[in-house]
Amino acid sequence: MIEPGSIPAALVGGALIGTAAVLMLGLNGRILGVSGIASSAISPSSDGRLNNILFLAGMLIGGAVLTAALPASMPGAITENYGWLALAGLLVGFGTRLGGGCTSGHGVCGMSRLSPRSLIATLTFMAAGIVAVFLIRHVFAGTA
Repeated sequence: MIEPGSIPAALVGGALIGTAAVLMLGLNGRILGVSGIASSAISPSSDGRLNNILFLAGMLIGGAVLTAALPASMPGAITENYGWLALAGLLVGFGTRLGGGCTSGHGVCGMSRLSPRSLIATLTFMAAGIVAVFLIRHVFAGTA
């Protein structure tokens, strides 16, 4: 339950993501899609490769600092089974390639630009997430 006068963490996180997306587009003229940034960071011929590497490093360092400062803010993975985590990561990577971008690129940046492709992608992401949560909680409960 939300305490009176408190700000939900999801609201703060969403505001930070939105602010980062606006700044990236306004200052760099680029869409804040993390899968595209990650892809460019590992491509040896990419323009702005160093900036992309630094952006990703900043995400990792920011998460590490937040975990150290407020451990309860990072609850961890839903499973400690590294096989499941590796499979999940590979499926996410495959999905971002298949969908032509990730949730931050389509859901935040594409939707704000009224992109029809991003609307379809975001609806697909949401449907897949709902199905995944249902399966984890009701079908595979206790097996992961």
